[in-house]
Amino acid sequence: MIHPMAESIGPNSNKSWLRRALGFTLRVFDRWVALDLLLFVIAMGLKVYWFNKLLSVPYMDMTDADKIIETGAILLASFWALLLPTRGRLIALISLNLLLSFILYADVIYYRYFQDLITVPVLLQLGQVESLGGSIHTLMKPEDFRLFADALIIILYAVYVLWRGRTDLANRLSSITRAIRWRRIGIRIACSAAAFMLGFSLFFTNLNHATDTWAKGLFEKNWWNLSIYNVAGSLGFHGYDVYRYAKLNWFNAEPVSAEQRSDTQRFMEERAAARDELERSDSLFAAYKDSNVLMVQVESLQAFMIGQSIGGKEITPVLNELIKESAYFSNFYHQTAQGRTSDADFAVNCSLQPMKSGSVFIQYASHEYACLPSQLKNEGYSVNVFHPYQGGFWNRNVMYNKMKYDQFYSMKHYEMDERLGWSLGDKSFYRQSMDVIAELPQPFHSFLISLTSHHPYSLPAAEKLLDTEELTGTMMGDYLQVVHYADAALGELIDRLKSEGLWDNTIFVLYGDHDNSIQNWEWYTRFMKDTSNEMEREQLIKSVPMLIHLPDGAHAGTYEKAGGQLDVTPTLMHLLGLSTSEPKWLGSPLLTGQQEETRIVTQRYGSWTDGHRYYIPSADGLSANGKCYTADNGELLDSAACLPMTESAQLELMMSDRVVIGNLLRTFKNNGAVEAIADPAKP
Repeated sequence: MIHPMAESIGPNSNKSWLRRALGFTLRVFDRWVALDLLLFVIAMGLKVYWFNKLLSVPYMDMTDADKIIETGAILLASFWALLLPTRGRLIALISLNLLLSFILYADVIYYRYFQDLITVPVLLQLGQVESLGGSIHTLMKPEDFRLFADALIIILYAVYVLWRGRTDLANRLSSITRAIRWRRIGIRIACSAAAFMLGFSLFFTNLNHATDTWAKGLFEKNWWNLSIYNVAGSLGFHGYDVYRYAKLNWFNAEPVSAEQRSDTQRFMEERAAARDELERSDSLFAAYKDSNVLMVQVESLQAFMIGQSIGGKEITPVLNELIKESAYFSNFYHQTAQGRTSDADFAVNCSLQPMKSGSVFIQYASHEYACLPSQLKNEGYSVNVFHPYQGGFWNRNVMYNKMKYDQFYSMKHYEMDERLGWSLGDKSFYRQSMDVIAELPQPFHSFLISLTSHHPYSLPAAEKLLDTEELTGTMMGDYLQVVHYADAALGELIDRLKSEGLWDNTIFVLYGDHDNSIQNWEWYTRFMKDTSNEMEREQLIKSVPMLIHLPDGAHAGTYEKAGGQLDVTPTLMHLLGLSTSEPKWLGSPLLTGQQEETRIVTQRYGSWTDGHRYYIPSADGLSANGKCYTADNGELLDSAACLPMTESAQLELMMSDRVVIGNLLRTFKNNGAVEAIADPAKP
């Protein structure tokens, strides 16, 4: 048996000293109830300050008011810990520290790729994070880990509290009488209540001041997540996001009222009536009835490199030639948000706006939509979708079944004989897909979603065929290389369509899904007139190529009218002679035989363009504070010149959200509002 004094000498003496020091701190925390909470507030306050620096969102530097709001939010997130006994309180605060640090870190990484903050719907998609490993690695920076500067210390302290803390507090606790014990419980309750009231006052007093003045309507409108963060702070934003998600998915049995449903139906019927009028008079309605449709969604393909060369070579030679014999829309914009590729898929095929937070494919896959594949299937088409990745990614297995595809050809259907980037290289993907398409009964609709040009744009040296000059070694240089590869792969796809005898009876549609997420504007010098011009930046980020090659090569040329992804399905249905006179879609046909009235393309976060003006919303969400530009030269106009169209854009977003969230297409149908009526006057 070891003598008790032996513990203070010999090889274990250092541990004994450390043990006594840790025991002393534990007794201090036990005696001074709120000291640990105070240290927690200071630590988290420093972290949210550093978090703001890491984001570096323009015009959103942390002010004194922001610091007060953040302090209030930290107290509201942690006041309850004071109700716990000493050891439980310390473990709770340490766990909360680590959890909040992880959320802030995830926000930083997510923002660098998506220019947005993580939300509950995005967290529900965490099964995809493992697949994003390569991209996430490129977004990490050493300074990010300051968010975890205290992690090692507090984790080791937590281990001590759990392992030895009970023993080291035993003597002190054994001397406490029943009366003292109840008094200590009362002190904990009083301190917890005080922390809550202080936090509530600091947070809501300043928040209410903002929402009553410059941020009026913050929680009623379709505000950008960063706008909410700008007012409510990092923790406040996530608190509101949890509340918003719970209200939408758990507490709101009927998210859209009967009056709102009626207003939305009228709005959708007005859009349908305009399309109906066009169908009655347009020569291109049903001009390509029963044609095959082959649609290609190209990953991260943007319009700015079309027609450009570098190192003596064209970046997109195949597309440059194809545009000459196709209807090319030079003012076409993607309309995606957090759902990125899945948003493009939804907007193009279902002609509704995506969600500003999360992905429709995941949040609302069970709802009813009138998407292109289901419409064509009803007409006897064979409808299939091809994508060389895991079927569960973006919940595609579920959503594609809802969209009524006959078959989803995912990664498991392909031989991985050309591994590039995330999965199968585009050349092999198109070749193997065409092996299936060539055998499909006609007419068919085939939707191909490419993948090689996905961030972080990595190709083996043998596939890098461009001399990217000053961009060599940069992400922009790598991006141009993958686009050049993707362009060559498209050439092989077109050659195969021709050799199979399909080119002359197929409508071929190609578009980019979203921007490339490259925000270093120094790399865009050769592609932009002025890299510092806000409107030119916005246009470049949002512009993606879109072309339609018709079976007879007719109607080729460049069309300058503004268009967006919501217009693709109405355009194809118009050419095929399928009526869009029912209130199921928001878009309208782009390729027609007559001049159209001014139309606007609305972005998910509130920006819009009609081809003449370009509106960029303010971070504070107030329409009057947004910036109104002329679209051709970037001249800044009075914001009043854009206000009427801004209201129309906001109305579209609100109505689309009601349709998606409230599952209103099903409701319209049940009410008999969208029953198809045969019209002998139509072609």
